[in-house]
Amino acid sequence: MNINATLLAQAIMFGLFVWFTMRFVWPPITSALLVRQKQIADGLAAADRGKHELELAAKKATQELRTAKEKASEIIALADKRASEIIEEAKANAKNEGDRIVAGAKAEIDQEVNRAKEGLRQQVATLAIAGAEKILRREIDAKAHADMLSVIANEL
Repeated sequence: MNINATLLAQAIMFGLFVWFTMRFVWPPITSALLVRQKQIADGLAAADRGKHELELAAKKATQELRTAKEKASEIIALADKRASEIIEEAKANAKNEGDRIVAGAKAEIDQEVNRAKEGLRQQVATLAIAGAEKILRREIDAKAHADMLSVIANEL
């Protein structure tokens, strides 16, 4: 065999191989590469969007947390204020109740004093009448009257 013919035949076969590869093998490989490239690009874009959304979510969560803390602080402040108001109301009610009890006790004491005075008046009246009876039953004598009055005064 001639070497030139062999080289020519190999060159023709190589050309047919290149044409066959370019015509039937290369387009599916290229389309598969393009599809894969598009998938990778979409995945990277989705990752970027996800990262951006994660940052936004983190900022929003931080803001929500800050808002919640502010609301909690306001609620605690209102609760403290209300507690103070309730304590003040309770103190005022207790003072009013104490004043009412003291006034009732004073009124009761005044009534007891008035009853005691009335009882003493009745006893004094009874003693005065008894003394007057004793004086009238005895003879009318100035010394006896003075003695009797001193005895009555001692009884009072």
